Amino acid sequence: MPTFVKYLIVFFISMVPIVELRGAVPIGVTYFGLNYYLTLLVCVIGNMIPVPFIYLFGRKILVWGSKLKFVGKLFNWVLQKGEKAGKKLTSNASKRGPFIALMLFVGIPIPGTGAWTGTLAASMLNFGMKKSAKAVMLGVLMAGIIMLVISLLAKAGITSFSDLIH
Repeated sequence: MPTFVKYLIVFFISMVPIVELRGAVPIGVTYFGLNYYLTLLVCVIGNMIPVPFIYLFGRKILVWGSKLKFVGKLFNWVLQKGEKAGKKLTSNASKRGPFIALMLFVGIPIPGTGAWTGTLAASMLNFGMKKSAKAVMLGVLMAGIIMLVISLLAKAGITSFSDLIH
């Protein structure tokens, strides 16, 4: 498979909700053996492309879709997840405010966090488009670097802390 196609695959994987760059970086680095820095750049760009659309239209689409017969439950579940994330963000916000909370929420790669959920939560709380995009971008960079380090450690065969210190 041509290298360009591999980069295109990780680019599109990084756009997928839930998986995002948290799944795309390890695939690019460990499975495809792509250049680390270029993989990170491609994945960050791919992960950020949906952000303005999610901010502007996410809540509206979810509210509309929650009333539909077959997909209403799914849309309602996503809407509740976004609202829950928004409440969590505001409750964790320190004096620095929601910016740092949003950045950390997106940047710490655990299930249920990421650019999609963070942006949806920010839009529900009316954080502002520019401020939200900056916080999400920093969070995506943080998550990308964390996932890159984990991928490189896995590629080197380091699977536990004891492997690291020996």
